[in-house]
Amino acid sequence: MTSKQSLLIIEDDDSMRWVLEKTMSKAGYEIFAINDTRQASSLISKNNIQVVISDIKMPGEDGLSFVERITSENDRLAVILMTAHSDLETAVNVYEKGAFDYLPKPFDLNEAVQMVARAFESLQLTDHVQASRRKNENGLIGEASAMQVVFKAIGKLARTEVTVLITGESGTGKELVARALHENSPRKQGNFVAINMAAIPAELIESELFGHEKGAFTGATEKHQGWFEQAHQGTLFLDEIGDMPQSAQTRLLRVLSEGKFYRVGGKTALKSAVRIIAATHQPLLELVQQGVFRDDLYHRLNVVKIAIPSLRDRATDIPLLMDYFLDRVAVDMSISRKKIKPELKDFLMNQPWPGNVRELENLCRWLTVMTSGTQLGIEDLPSEFRKNGYKKIQWQQSYKNWLEQKLQTGDINSIQQSQKKFEKILLDTVLNFHQGHRQKAADTLGWGRNTVTRKLKSNT
Repeated sequence: MTSKQSLLIIEDDDSMRWVLEKTMSKAGYEIFAINDTRQASSLISKNNIQVVISDIKMPGEDGLSFVERITSENDRLAVILMTAHSDLETAVNVYEKGAFDYLPKPFDLNEAVQMVARAFESLQLTDHVQASRRKNENGLIGEASAMQVVFKAIGKLARTEVTVLITGESGTGKELVARALHENSPRKQGNFVAINMAAIPAELIESELFGHEKGAFTGATEKHQGWFEQAHQGTLFLDEIGDMPQSAQTRLLRVLSEGKFYRVGGKTALKSAVRIIAATHQPLLELVQQGVFRDDLYHRLNVVKIAIPSLRDRATDIPLLMDYFLDRVAVDMSISRKKIKPELKDFLMNQPWPGNVRELENLCRWLTVMTSGTQLGIEDLPSEFRKNGYKKIQWQQSYKNWLEQKLQTGDINSIQQSQKKFEKILLDTVLNFHQGHRQKAADTLGWGRNTVTRKLKSNT
């Protein structure tokens, strides 16, 4: 390597320190070795040291105190502690203090070399994910055609003041889209206030939305600014708008119509200076027809609609999303990033995903925490995920996912060949069923007998 990575070894046992120094030097690292922690801080700062191996039992400052202190001084540092105790309490203490990992004594030197390599890899991953986060600060990721439609809509609508209604199943990322609209708008310096209507008791919604005056009702001991005031000059995101009580719907409609509102118990009109973005996973038109949601409010909110696709409808994005989530979890937990086996990607791309992107993110967190290996396969999935109800989605969806993948990579030849293969399988299967009788096969397929003959010739 042209520029060696620097490693600090802290060990008061001379023979152990010598062995580690020789082993790690042979592995290609630039080594600094000391017998206590007193010089550690200056060595780390002067020599750009990124990984430290230290004994947990040291004269003076012990390893746990050291790792807590040194990682608070430098967040770009991975510390590995060597310990003679490998019980649960030790493991918990090591990670709580901020260590990257620990080596239980006696350990194999190859194991130590591998752990150091993982520590350096983790630091590089941190840089990669931070760059990725800057690139995808709002968390919106996707290359599927359905997501490109969403991105284009955000680009067109962000600079406007138009009211937007975002629709989509739970877990598809409706709030992320709302944030992207805000962060790319002239209002980005103002607050983005996100409210979930389903999470607020009905009797409190009006007070929370519009605020209240002191003494407006029992318990109103002081004036309270509502969400409209908190979002002044910014964006107010009303999630699950379908759960808003009708009394609040009436007041919201008045604000949208007149551009002003009153606090509960107030007599002074306050000017509304917010952009409204609403979202729902419910069919609002059906709620209108049922008399649950106001028709006039629906039309006020539904000026422009952005429909977020389900994860099923953008399954080709699953590998990309998994890479993003696994990167992020690895950095958050300061552990090595898991790799995905191809068969796991294929399996997950053919699942129904009722919880959508949120469910996929939770699965990535579970896999990172609960699996011991570095390669993730189908066998690593939670048992209930594999057995209880996670059957493959319809073949039509699988074929659609495959087609989207080929289109994105420009593999037109495979698409053209797939049509021929599809017809050949179809014709061969039906002919076999009818024991080679072409007229019966033609009747089953709805083709003419000559068409069957022609296709048989072209497929040979």
